Parts: sequence; structure tokens; C-alpha cells
Amino acid sequence: MDRKVKRLVLLVVSCSAAGVILGGTASWAESKQCLKATHVTSECLTQDPVMNTLQGISTGFIAGAGAAFGAAWQLRHEE
Repeated sequence: MDRKVKRLVLLVVSCSAAGVILGGTASWAESKQCLKATHVTSECLTQDPVMNTLQGISTGFIAGAGAAFGAAWQLRHEE
């Protein structure tokens, strides 16, 4: 594997992992906070916390990978 390709893979993996962690944590905290609110809505009660967390994880993964590719694209065009 070429050195530049290894760096790109490392960048994508690390940004995606950070996105997964941040997205999953934020969605999980939001669902827990929703249930502890003083006025619980029917939308809050019908949402599955596990599915909400999985959606946050997938969104974070896509955002992290997109950010990594965007940063690599910008660096490539600056050179």
C-alpha cells in the first residue's frame, strides 16, 4: 500500500470512529433526557432508544467519513 493511501485510510477510520462515538453518545443522551423531562411527549414515548442510538451512530459514521474525505480532497488540491 502506498504511504498516501495508508494515511487516507487512517484519517477516514479515525474520523469515522470519532463520529460513531460522538453520534451514538449524543443520541443516547438525548433519548435519556427526553424520558426525564417534566413534560414527556407521546413522540418521546414511542421512540425506541436503541434505534435512536443506532441512527446517531450511523449519522456520525457518515459525517466522520465525509469530513475525512473532504479534508483529504482539500489538502490534495492545495498541493
